[in-house]
Amino acid sequence: MGETTETDDNEATDDGDPQSAIDAQGDRRREELDDRVFDHSAGDEQAGIPFVGAGPGDPRLLTVAGRELLEESDLVVHAGSLVNSELLEAYCDHAELVNSVGKDLEELIPLMRDAYEEGRNVVRLHSGDPAIYGAALEQMDALEHEGVPTYFVPGVTSAFAASATLRTQLTLNEVANHVAFTRPQGKTLSAEEDHISDFVEMGDVTTCIYLGTHAVRDTMDRLLEDGHDPETPVGVIYHASWPDEDVIVGSIGDIADRIEEAGYRASALVVIGDAVTGAGYERSYLYGDWANRGSSGSSAENTSEPEASDD
Repeated sequence: MGETTETDDNEATDDGDPQSAIDAQGDRRREELDDRVFDHSAGDEQAGIPFVGAGPGDPRLLTVAGRELLEESDLVVHAGSLVNSELLEAYCDHAELVNSVGKDLEELIPLMRDAYEEGRNVVRLHSGDPAIYGAALEQMDALEHEGVPTYFVPGVTSAFAASATLRTQLTLNEVANHVAFTRPQGKTLSAEEDHISDFVEMGDVTTCIYLGTHAVRDTMDRLLEDGHDPETPVGVIYHASWPDEDVIVGSIGDIADRIEEAGYRASALVVIGDAVTGAGYERSYLYGDWANRGSSGSSAENTSEPEASDD
């Protein structure tokens, strides 16, 4: 660790320094796209360490690709208690398990690199989908810089499990045309970077707040101070799809009291907007008269379905 090595492009780098690797990979990304962008699609079998989305909690919500990779794994580096232990027992009981909680990049990168170079099947298992607040790319860049290929395997993010639990859509015609995945201000996000109030003000946005259970009262107080309707629906889904899942539905005006009464400080997805209840939506165009416009007779051309839509 710490010795200077030569990379493929003959640039001297500090071996084992994740930050230097991240910076170098970022510079390369600015110059050109990785060739693999054009060679592979999501779901393809690829060489390297897969960064797999474990899904929201229920083992059955793991993707087929993710399950296959876990079943073939020798080493699984997982996101601790954020991954349901039932999933680990179902698909990883044969593999060495390493909890990534409390470990920094300086420890994780050599661990995964060395195992991969020894010929072991390594899987990096993130909760939900690694592309949503997963801090995956920095690990991937550090590994790639040391010659270890990596790739994403998508997972079901908790917002989708939450909408399924609520039995509603995140987008609804005439109710919500947009969805925002966001987080509240705190150590990672400054007050100027917190746009929750902006999203709510738009009116037709379903705002899904990650990593914000502990800040529900602060968030709702700011929304009230900004003049938002206290009756705006809010749903809080604790441990979406886990055995101990809990659903609390209220409004901007009262949800903080409900959450504090329940005692939740983490691991819940907060959803703000009329889509929470699913009330007031209009019938979509997809299955209405619009879909059959211009049809005459029973020809296949005139009666075919229009392009699919979320509405």
